[in-house]
Amino acid sequence: MARPAADGTANPLTSLTLDELRQRTSVKWRTHPSDVLPLWVAEQDVPLAAPVADALRRAIDLGDTGYPHGTAYAEALGEFAARRWGWHDFRVDRTTVVPDVMMGVVEVLRLVTDPGDAVVVCPPVYPPFYAFVGHAGRRVIEAPLGPDLRMDLAALDDAFHRARAAGRRPAFLLCNPHNPTGVVHRRDELEAVAELADRHGLRVISDEIHAPLVLPGAHFTPYLTVPGAEYAFALTSASKAWNLAGLKAALAVAGPWAAADLDRLPEEVGHGPSHLGVIAHTAAFHAGEQWLDLLLDGLDANRTLLETLVTQHLPTVGYHRPEGTYLAWLDCTRLGIATDVPTGEPGVVSDLAGPARMFLDHARVALSSGHVFGTGGTGFVRLNFATSPAILTEAVTRMGRAVDALPSSAG
Repeated sequence: MARPAADGTANPLTSLTLDELRQRTSVKWRTHPSDVLPLWVAEQDVPLAAPVADALRRAIDLGDTGYPHGTAYAEALGEFAARRWGWHDFRVDRTTVVPDVMMGVVEVLRLVTDPGDAVVVCPPVYPPFYAFVGHAGRRVIEAPLGPDLRMDLAALDDAFHRARAAGRRPAFLLCNPHNPTGVVHRRDELEAVAELADRHGLRVISDEIHAPLVLPGAHFTPYLTVPGAEYAFALTSASKAWNLAGLKAALAVAGPWAAADLDRLPEEVGHGPSHLGVIAHTAAFHAGEQWLDLLLDGLDANRTLLETLVTQHLPTVGYHRPEGTYLAWLDCTRLGIATDVPTGEPGVVSDLAGPARMFLDHARVALSSGHVFGTGGTGFVRLNFATSPAILTEAVTRMGRAVDALPSSAG
């Protein structure tokens, strides 16, 4: 049986065995056969943090499974944001609960853009940015990241100009911190984004779901705290940091001049979040910091371990040390493996091609295929290192053996 929630003294990433993890019924563990090590979708191999588990047990024991009510979630986020990021002017009255971050992004886009308007993204980037924007009847304009995987301000300037020329009410969908690269945007970069957005008349929507997952050496800056972000929005939740994706609840936060827009959000959007989700996310932000700090220590150790493993077993694969998240963006272009699908239609998360397909077939390791992340992703894979050191070591060792077995023309 699975072990109880972490007690606040152990590395959550070493709390569960592979046999225990394989009892899970989530997409990470049921998509592939049992001989595959799944390091793809953004689920962590951790037990629930004790404060979250306790809050859920209390709700179940009370039969407290009705409709969400009140502002406790936003209050807990505001207190957390003040402690962790120095965001002291967070306003609960400029927030609303939404089903999850991406549904919140779509609903905000519907408030501030029109069908056919352009939405700028910075690829390679989280694939649902493409899929959800398209499903909402908006169209994507790309501003690719620079060679250092940071935002290219010249490319943003050009994309903002094109977006403005192409529609009445364009927007910029920011990933802060950035998925899949693990880059944590600096304050000066975000200030430059705000200045460009103001100059070109774009509304900024910042996906900050990975905000609590900033690793040592970097500092998270909430977009709404930079000058010029008064008309912007942020979307966040505890789901990535505390592994709560199955407990639906997120928060949309408006800048001071965007609050009137948020007030226009349709009432039915607020019926989507789960009451148990709200309880879990509230508990995470309110009382889950000790567990989070232990997790961050474990992720930092895994980040270094992965660098060592890649150097040892995958010397031709490029590893860009992430500053945040638990995602590693691995450059497999030197392996010479063709990506045998069209690269012009990113966003289909389940698509596998190129190196990711090879590693699944020949190493029995599931990774996310880089081509679905948009321009600049072909030939890359995204690896989720929020697992035990033992599983991570076995996975990269298998990957190394698979590369060694490639024909010399592809190795």
